[in-house]
Amino acid sequence: MPALPSCLLEPAWDQFSALLPGRAEFDPGHPLGCHRRRISDRVVFDHVIQALVHGSGYERISSPGCSDRTIRRRVKLWADMGIAQALHQITLEVYDRMIGLRLDEISVDGCITKAPCGGEKAGRSPVDRGKQGLKRSVASDACGVPLGIASDGANRHDSPLLGPTLAAAKDQAGAMPETVNVNLDRGYDSAKSRVLNNELGYSAEIACQGVPAPVQAGKRWVVERTHSWMNDYGKLRRCTERSGKVVDFYLYIAATLVTLRILIRRATRLYRWDGRPTTRRLK
Repeated sequence: MPALPSCLLEPAWDQFSALLPGRAEFDPGHPLGCHRRRISDRVVFDHVIQALVHGSGYERISSPGCSDRTIRRRVKLWADMGIAQALHQITLEVYDRMIGLRLDEISVDGCITKAPCGGEKAGRSPVDRGKQGLKRSVASDACGVPLGIASDGANRHDSPLLGPTLAAAKDQAGAMPETVNVNLDRGYDSAKSRVLNNELGYSAEIACQGVPAPVQAGKRWVVERTHSWMNDYGKLRRCTERSGKVVDFYLYIAATLVTLRILIRRATRLYRWDGRPTTRRLK
């Protein structure tokens, strides 16, 4: 059984494969010119999606046609090339063209998950008895579409990650409208956050410390829902990667799939195409 429905997997692979550089079937640098055939990128991509969805180690998802070392080498190569970020940017462009991004209201929030193997993006978690953890900061539009992601150790405060998150959102989504309002929780209630928003020309609604938050948390609930969607992927709930670039690779692949799922759900009400999903489960 595939790890994802075909209506999500096939469009993601079509765009992903278009970003890959052309490589020969055999290694031209082999001294005898008779090295084994290179494993297909599609085969490795399917294994990477399995690792993302189930959170399993590469040894568990490896197969006779694709070893765990092949998966590690290919993931490192793709992460160094920044293909996941480019794929997410293309998905946002398609979403903006078909549905429309609502960039006038941006919500930013952080989420702490487990990182038991440590690494470049790990730190002592304040909510897990000091164990190694990962913090991701996500900016979303008014409908919960993930725009930009910044990652760091779990011991990093939310406020210093606001700048990199908004910068990533601008890089991925493109030009921002003239008026942008940023919705933040009480973790960003500091002079540094207000000065940053003023420098960027954004207005900000920041929850005040010591004041109980409303039941629906105002306009910020969309980014909390986005974090919930991203936590459906096992690799993000318990990240065992040590390389910072590989961590960001999986974060942006998950953000791409979340965006693509939102796009399909909203497009089914406006468009018709062959193979259009008829249920919300996107079978």
